[in-house]
Amino acid sequence: MAHINLPEGLPGIRGPMAFRPETAKPLNELAEVLLRSENSLSRGERELIATYVSSLNDCFYCQNTHGGIAQHYLQCSIDYIDSVKKNFESTDLSDKLKALLSIAASVQKSGKHVKPEQIEKAKSLGATDIEIHDTVLIAAAFCMFNRYVDGLATWAPQDRNIYVERGPRRAAEGYLDFDLYK
Repeated sequence: MAHINLPEGLPGIRGPMAFRPETAKPLNELAEVLLRSENSLSRGERELIATYVSSLNDCFYCQNTHGGIAQHYLQCSIDYIDSVKKNFESTDLSDKLKALLSIAASVQKSGKHVKPEQIEKAKSLGATDIEIHDTVLIAAAFCMFNRYVDGLATWAPQDRNIYVERGPRRAAEGYLDFDLYK
């Protein structure tokens, strides 16, 4: 049961966003820019970063919601997403994305955990300044989103297939002007 009286039937972040739409708007605008705008990192890669950070924060709703979207974009299985969350270093990912996930993991602990060696490694593997910037901001934003969801004790469907099924629709709709009540 949520810590405050949220609208009925809205899982995860959707309940708090419906409760306070004036804060939902800028949060959704940030998600839209970070996860869907033009970028040299694919939408799938950026959703995977969000998924990974959410798994490190043990936010069931966010890791499965964004995992379902990443799965759609990357055309992969739920088992693949789980393998990235469990040990991305041993997963079939580009070395650049592995370096960016390492940076994201450091940000999840604290921004001060990001080391110059991690940045240099990412750059040596072809990461641009904007890719590094956006990785750090995605990781930081998802720490906030995860704490928003879990700090209010929102509920989340436990059937992970629901998130897989919703992934294509969420990918198509994006984060702006979507109906919280769907």
